[in-house]
Amino acid sequence: MPTSSNLFATIHHGGLVVYILVLCSILSITIIFERILFYTRLSKIKRPDFMQEIRHYLEKKNYKNAIALCDQTLTPFAKVVKAGLLLHGRNEKLISQSMEREIVVETIKLERFISISATIGSTAIYIGLLGTVLGIMRAFHDISLNGVGGINVIIGGISESLIATAAGLIVALPALISYNYFVRRIDHFVSDMELSSSELVDILCD
Repeated sequence: MPTSSNLFATIHHGGLVVYILVLCSILSITIIFERILFYTRLSKIKRPDFMQEIRHYLEKKNYKNAIALCDQTLTPFAKVVKAGLLLHGRNEKLISQSMEREIVVETIKLERFISISATIGSTAIYIGLLGTVLGIMRAFHDISLNGVGGINVIIGGISESLIATAAGLIVALPALISYNYFVRRIDHFVSDMELSSSELVDILCD
C-alpha cells in the first residue's frame, strides 16, 4: 500500500506538469463536492407536492400565503412561481415573460462553476501528454549527454512521462464524469421550472 511519502515522491518525480495537474485535481474535487451539496439542497422539495400547495392557496385567492410558501421553499422552481405570483392580475403574457426571465437567472446559478469542470476534463489529458513529451525529451537528452543508451540512462525520463500520462487521466476522468452528471441535473431543474411556470399560468388564467 503506497504511503504518503511515496505519493509525494511520485508527484515530485513527475515534474512541473504533475504539480499543475494536482492543482487542477484539487479545484475539480472542490467544485464536485460544492455542486453536489448545492443540487442536493435544492432537490429536497418535489415539484408536484409544491404545486399542489400553491394550487390550494390560489383556489382560495390566498396570494400572500402562496408567495410566503415560495419564500420558504429553497428550490429554483419556487422562485419562478414567485415571479409569476407577484404579477397576478396582469395579463398572461407579462406573467409568462417574468417567469421566463427568472428561469434564465436560476439556470445561470445552476450552471455556476461547471464550465471549470468541463475545461479541466478536456485539458487535463493534454497537459498529461505534454508531460509525456517532456519526459521522453528528457530521456533522449540524457542519452545524448551520456553518449549511449540503456535502461539506466533513460529510466528517469520514461518514468516522468508515464507519471504525467497517468496523472492526466486520473484528473480528467472525474471532471468529465461529474460535468455530464451536472448537466443532467441542471436539465432536470430546468424541466421542473418550465413545468411549474406552465402550471401556474394555467391556474392563474383558468
